[in-house]
Amino acid sequence: MPVEKPKPRYKQIADHLREGILSGTYPAGQPLPSEESLAKQYGVTRPTVRQGIAELRAAGLVEVMMGRGMFVRSPHSRPSLTRPRGVRREPDGRYVEADGLRWDDAEEPVATRTDAPLALADLLRIPPGEPMYTYDALQTADRGRLRQLRRTYVPFSVLLGTKFEEQAPPPAPHLYSALAELGHELHFTEYVRTRMPLPDQAQALRLPDGVPMFQILRVTLSADDKPLALEEFHLPGDDLELSYPL
Repeated sequence: MPVEKPKPRYKQIADHLREGILSGTYPAGQPLPSEESLAKQYGVTRPTVRQGIAELRAAGLVEVMMGRGMFVRSPHSRPSLTRPRGVRREPDGRYVEADGLRWDDAEEPVATRTDAPLALADLLRIPPGEPMYTYDALQTADRGRLRQLRRTYVPFSVLLGTKFEEQAPPPAPHLYSALAELGHELHFTEYVRTRMPLPDQAQALRLPDGVPMFQILRVTLSADDKPLALEEFHLPGDDLELSYPL
């Protein structure tokens, strides 16, 4: 019978605090002891405590409020941020996000040529390996407090016979107006899931260890349901809920 390896200290701390939260020792809405106090209590460093707290944040048991400390989250509490999802068209023809936020690009997105991987080719209904224009952007809102990664894909085949056959189309959301000017009546479908971020994604989104992110794939479709473009959004998943009108 194999001998079980002892748990890392941060997991032991997370398990002990989780037990205290579920038993009511730390009531919902009340603050947890500070990192410094917990480090002294468990005889570890503050980064070790922080890693344990990240496990509890990922489990939805703890929320960290900037400048106020760490608080036990009720299983019935609402996230601090709700983001309406969707796209609407303004009277002047512009397409805007339903969340009403103004998103600024950290750097001007530049078009690169990529080949469609199998999973995206399936959503776009194009052959795997078909060339696409691709844009990458780190976007911020609310004076940098909110962050998201946004990638836009446009298959070359969608642009055949248009002015964009020789020049790259604009990235979304300006892409929507460009497609509408080509005569397309647009609608959208989104696919949502959560997963753990890659290291560069965690750094860009400023996610602590153990915190997941939302991955949203938005497909732009024509009136006859032909996919025209695809966007990939990555959003922090620690204190955010998404809302959709039905």
